[in-house]
Amino acid sequence: MAILKSNQIKAMPEKEMEKKMQELRLELMKEIKPGQGASIKTKEIKRTIARLLTARRSITNNTQIKSNK
Repeated sequence: MAILKSNQIKAMPEKEMEKKMQELRLELMKEIKPGQGASIKTKEIKRTIARLLTARRSITNNTQIKSNK
């Protein structure tokens, strides 16, 4: 799975973000092995998931702000 940059994530539709997040979480579960430390790939996957969650939160916050006006 390619690591996504913030500008790529912001350009995605919300449904595609959800799909990518599910794919990344599945890949993360496959990567994590008991008794081993976090690998570089594991850390990159976690960062990408965090970027997706942050982008999704900012989208929902923006829609809530617009609806409150």
